[in-house]
Amino acid sequence: MTVPTTSATTPTPVWKAWWRTGRLSQYLLLLACVAGVAGLLTSRALVALSPVAGVLAALTAPQLRQQLPRYLRLRTVWAPAALYGLLLLSSLYTQEWATWRHEMYRLLPWLGVPLAFGLAVPLSSRQRFGVGLLFVGGVALVGAATTVQYFLDPAAANLAFGLGQSMPSITRIFHIHFGLMLALATFFGLSLRREAVATAVVRVGLLVAVALCVLTLHVLAYRTGLMVLYGMLLIDALLVLVVQGRLWLGIALVLALVLAPWAAYNTLESVRQRVRATTYDIEQFQLNRDINEYSLSRRLAAWQTALVVARQHPVAGVGPADAYQAMMQQYDWQNYGLRPENRVMIHNQYLHQLVGGGLVGLSLWLLVLFGPLVQPAQRRNPYVYRFLLLQALAMMVDSLLELQTSFNLFVFLYGFLVVATERRAAGKTFLPADGISSTLV
Repeated sequence: MTVPTTSATTPTPVWKAWWRTGRLSQYLLLLACVAGVAGLLTSRALVALSPVAGVLAALTAPQLRQQLPRYLRLRTVWAPAALYGLLLLSSLYTQEWATWRHEMYRLLPWLGVPLAFGLAVPLSSRQRFGVGLLFVGGVALVGAATTVQYFLDPAAANLAFGLGQSMPSITRIFHIHFGLMLALATFFGLSLRREAVATAVVRVGLLVAVALCVLTLHVLAYRTGLMVLYGMLLIDALLVLVVQGRLWLGIALVLALVLAPWAAYNTLESVRQRVRATTYDIEQFQLNRDINEYSLSRRLAAWQTALVVARQHPVAGVGPADAYQAMMQQYDWQNYGLRPENRVMIHNQYLHQLVGGGLVGLSLWLLVLFGPLVQPAQRRNPYVYRFLLLQALAMMVDSLLELQTSFNLFVFLYGFLVVATERRAAGKTFLPADGISSTLV
């Protein structure tokens, strides 16, 4: 007699259950965000890992085929893709093939990061809030440690400031990039305090973090960071006055904008040294003196050189990969007395796009930067409009996309804030801001 066999139910593997429920995609996206933030503050290796994890998060999303048409309807993913497409088209006339191939690889996050935030299972409210806390808290801690380093020998640091030098962060982040991070963390921290998930203890911690960021910006006298901080405060004051019609609050903000720099100048030696060095630096260019050792004067010479190159190639530019050689060749015609090692690049993102991509490239870049603000959901989101406007201000004085740290900062926040906001709005899960509450989560 044969004993009947009973079919045992085969247990579903854990990874398959996670994939079906979307947890695998969501956790990979969370890993990408954490690696991105940690990498921006500490390690380029983690920054390189972040887009890879993000793309994996998109590819492991359940119902990927059904989600793809919705992704393709997101307008905020097409402008970065078009900018990358312009680089592809420049292969028809580029002369710097080695640089072009390197740029093709370096700028892949233009495609990968929007893909991650447009297709992967979105982060939960608490996960997004945690990523925001990690960014604000991490920037504040690095800023506090750098400020302590300054106070170990303030006399030497102030002397360096007087000579036009700047102190990088304790984790070796370039001062322009770190100043921008401090300004972003200041405004993000203030908005995060208004989130419903923020407890009383977290709100106090965020206030401390914001204070540390503002203190670091002033003590270390980061010019770019201070410019975008006060520039954004001025924009906020105008919005309060003109859009909201709150007269007395707007006047109070304007007064604070006047008094705070005055107080910083009269109490901090580092700020006084920076102001004197800046004024003297610009005077050297205006008086046609030797500008080889002066940062701002060399930047002004670079702007004039870039304008000459742009006028020679107005439509499609010289090609993104050929911008450096075109600048150096123009310096050979008019060098402003600069030695070859002191002939700097453009230090203005708008001019850089004009040189590399002509009017086409500049138009695409402006579409990336300001195009999202056409959408009501983006305009009402304080994280989005402050991020975009802060970047717009900073890029007036530096070519931020040409250096990997600031490029990664922009692309990550563009995906985390801009693409994610449009996706929530398209899915009708977006909660309109009321002018006070934020929309991060």
